[in-house]
Amino acid sequence: MIKTVTINDTNILGIISSLSKQLDIEYTNEGDDYCIDLDKKFGSGYIRGIQFSHGLSVIEVDITSKKKIMLEFIKQDINTLQLLFNIDSILLHQTTESGEKHSVNKFQYCMFSNAITNTHRFKFQKNKPYSFFIILINRREFEEKLMSIVDTMSEDLQLIFKDVNGVNLIHHTEYFSLEIAQFIEEFRQCELEEFMKPIYLEGKAYEILTSQLQSFNNGDDSKNKTLLRKATIDKIENAVAIIKEELDVRINVYSLAKRVGLNQNTLQNGFKNLFQTSVNDYIKNLRLDKAKILIENSELNITEITYKIGINSRSYFSKLFKEKFNISPSEYISNVRNKENQSA
Repeated sequence: MIKTVTINDTNILGIISSLSKQLDIEYTNEGDDYCIDLDKKFGSGYIRGIQFSHGLSVIEVDITSKKKIMLEFIKQDINTLQLLFNIDSILLHQTTESGEKHSVNKFQYCMFSNAITNTHRFKFQKNKPYSFFIILINRREFEEKLMSIVDTMSEDLQLIFKDVNGVNLIHHTEYFSLEIAQFIEEFRQCELEEFMKPIYLEGKAYEILTSQLQSFNNGDDSKNKTLLRKATIDKIENAVAIIKEELDVRINVYSLAKRVGLNQNTLQNGFKNLFQTSVNDYIKNLRLDKAKILIENSELNITEITYKIGINSRSYFSKLFKEKFNISPSEYISNVRNKENQSA
């Protein structure tokens, strides 16, 4: 059975309040920053909404639901323009007007707005991780922001932003850049407090918006770049698969880049944008995480674990493990296995 959740408001407080009632989960807030944390009955993760000035707002979703969900954006008196950036599992998108189903793939964005008789629907499968980021623009309130620059906007952008009553159906999907992926991660990981936080987040939201609109405004000139971005992402994901499969082997970044068909700088930049780390640090953290799992779920000793994760020096492994987990591997083994013996 599908749980249908509707969004039919133009401001974040109204949206989050409505979602809270439909999901039967309370929300919390700090000023104009609202959050719904899913309970164990429904799944895991959160839905966050932040309201900024001039009708600009953001919805951030990172959930794994135990139920199938249909998210509907219903026609309103003032239709918002929305840019959805998909960061994880494929989203299934449908408009009621055409009935056609479209896939919004990982690292694709969908710019959409309802026509007078139209509704946009996004479908989520149960037990799959979904992570996406939506910029919403109330175009009537946003007019004031654009008044001084509207004459310098392209005809395509004017048609989009001047349609304040949402008369026309908008649906446009393409891949977004690794740079935008980095901006979204910086938005999510903001650690500023008090008045600096909303200022930073609003600036970052505009950075994401303007970067994507610039790509859209390039029209045909951006198509080759789009294909290149998709190909690059595919190759980086191939590199990740190789790393995971060959974790017990010493991996050279240059040879890894060559195997997946990228130059070393592109591979490094891709890892920095997608995973906020270098290739070597990504490999190191993956190895240490696997070592921790092996300690918890096997009878291997430290030397055996060291070789199992592709590190040749036991002392170097111990140093890295303690830096990451604040405990030496020998102490961790002792703690874990003593608990097992006590519970046996």
